[in-house]
Amino acid sequence: MMKTDFNYQRQFMISLNEMEKINEKFLKPYEPKNTEDRVYKRWENSGFFNPDNLPSEDHKLPNTNYSIVIAPPNITGSLHLGHALENVQSDILIRFYRMKGRKTLWLPGMDHAGIATQNVVEKSLKKENLTRHDLGKEKFLQKIWEWKEEYGETIPSQLKKLGCSLDWSRIRFTMDENYQEAVKVAFKHYHEKGLIYQGDRVINWCVKDQTALSDLEIEYDEEKSKLWYLKYPLSDQSGFVAVATTRPETMLGDAAIAVHPEDLRYKNLIGKKVLLPILEREIPIIADDQIEKEFGTGAVKITPAHDIFDSEVAERHSLPYFKIINEVGKIIDVGEELNGKKISEVRELVIAKLKDLNLIEKEEDFTHNVAKCYRCGKTIEPLLSKQWFLKMKPLAEKAIKAIENGEVRYHPEKWSKVSLDWLYNVKDWCISRQIWWGHKVPIEGSEDTFDTWFSSALWPFASLGWPRLAKASAEADHKNDLEEFYPTQVITSARDILHLWISRMIFSGLEFTGKVPFKDVVIHATILTKDGKRMSKSLGTGIDPLDLIEKYGADALRFGLVYQALGGQDIRFAEDHVAMGKKFCNKLWNISRFVVSKTGGKIISDESQIPNVTKDSEEFKILKLLEICKKEVSKLIESFRFGEATHLIYDFVWREFADKFIEYSKEKESETTKATLSFCLSEILKILHPFTPFITEEIWSVINENEEDKMLILENWE
Repeated sequence: MMKTDFNYQRQFMISLNEMEKINEKFLKPYEPKNTEDRVYKRWENSGFFNPDNLPSEDHKLPNTNYSIVIAPPNITGSLHLGHALENVQSDILIRFYRMKGRKTLWLPGMDHAGIATQNVVEKSLKKENLTRHDLGKEKFLQKIWEWKEEYGETIPSQLKKLGCSLDWSRIRFTMDENYQEAVKVAFKHYHEKGLIYQGDRVINWCVKDQTALSDLEIEYDEEKSKLWYLKYPLSDQSGFVAVATTRPETMLGDAAIAVHPEDLRYKNLIGKKVLLPILEREIPIIADDQIEKEFGTGAVKITPAHDIFDSEVAERHSLPYFKIINEVGKIIDVGEELNGKKISEVRELVIAKLKDLNLIEKEEDFTHNVAKCYRCGKTIEPLLSKQWFLKMKPLAEKAIKAIENGEVRYHPEKWSKVSLDWLYNVKDWCISRQIWWGHKVPIEGSEDTFDTWFSSALWPFASLGWPRLAKASAEADHKNDLEEFYPTQVITSARDILHLWISRMIFSGLEFTGKVPFKDVVIHATILTKDGKRMSKSLGTGIDPLDLIEKYGADALRFGLVYQALGGQDIRFAEDHVAMGKKFCNKLWNISRFVVSKTGGKIISDESQIPNVTKDSEEFKILKLLEICKKEVSKLIESFRFGEATHLIYDFVWREFADKFIEYSKEKESETTKATLSFCLSEILKILHPFTPFITEEIWSVINENEEDKMLILENWE
């Protein structure tokens, strides 16, 4: 280590008045409520969240841009712990690469969330004994826009509380005028390419929301039910074929009985016909190799208009479709006695009739997964409906190639296989919805809107100005954003939207820009309750991040959350870790107080300014450990192993620096020791800044009190 001509003795001299001022700044204990809002306001006022305002020439070097687009939260929502973890991870990356001299953009935005938003506004109308139909479409949409204006700032304000350094000057909304243009251009492109078609297909229908849903918008709840074994008489009166079903009412729409071609029990019956009970319609017994011999009796009733699997069987065997359930969940076209009745009523009537006819062989208790709408939680009715579809095979092939070639990498890597499995087996995407709020399908006469995920799939490039900026519009704000910041570097997301969103963004980016939308996909852990269950607001097991911020501070929440996120495994959330984060922040505060009082608050940012360091000294040892820590933290951030990084930092700061070196330094007055303390604190603040930005910026400002423009957010990591 090099000794300079610097006057070390003078550097560490401090007057009594100066010391009193420092002590006033370092009140004990550290109180985040007195700090965090003020620090965030200072960041905003600096303009440094906006990459165009970064002052250093280092941030303007060619090919050094670093960009992330936020996973746009729904305008209906508020942050939960999963959102908090996701956005803290993105903020760690943005702050780290900003300090590394990159021109960084973290672009914020909100999703219009078609079904969810319509539900929320309809619920508010219900309190006034009104429905959307009472208002009419135009006034209802106006009501939604008013609701968005009133509540749309909820999540941005929460993200600010969390310390997220997003460029708020670029905030986007998926119903902005420019974004609406992007959706229309995308549809026109697909349509002209022959990838869009309209057809009658069996889709998932939500009776409550009165709209189609894609397969990925379905959730499954385990329910206890019955398994009924129904007997279908052979037409030649030679016996019966029994089938097992959880929905006996759908037999009214049966078009066939299917068995596996190698099932010896039914080999002699293939080609024969049975008489459909109650309706007395003849239907054939067919062989299909997709039938599971092991389920029930091995014979399966085929109801093409009300089961997606059955509709695929029907296509292979040219079976007719009998639609017996309509969009409001009533029975139709089966006779006056049953028409117009609810499904649950008809089930009871069908069971009673079959018992009278002695056509129920037996019934068993049965627990199975029931499809539910992911928004309202009501049971889904598969039914035949005319919808718009996007052909997926040619689009999926592009995404598959990009993933297999390593153009898109997954972290943890196992999610690449999960994505590929879905893409290899993907079905055409039902992109139309029968709701009022959203992007209208731009076809004359159509009242349908697009699936929310159709517009969200365009997010990484549409949020940066595509297609308007791709045309180099002279009037455009940030007219070079698409060129400067696309493709983005990384996307952080929960696994439950891996196919809903991530995979769709990949093929959309390739289709419309010729480039992957991001290079790395980081799938973060799911945060569970202590006993390993999903958190739920309705069950009272959800935890509001703002409550934790109020109690412990944002830095404590950030550090405590990330500290638990190791190896991609789900987190059984323990508030103890957030409390630990607060203790760690307080420890950092006390460390800084000691170092400042010992050194006079002078920061040394260059290790070569430390005099007389010998290789066998404690100073040399701590400096070496600091160097190792910083290099390893860099590697861990770059490889998205944030949890491991916090463990490493914690151990170095608390165990090595505080417990050992500071204790050693208390009896030392050498300039070498003081300079080492000063340099170590400076480096620790830099290393910790991406993880705990508020307290580190506050300490930095106390140390650099006379240099108002000297902000840690822009300090050079190296």
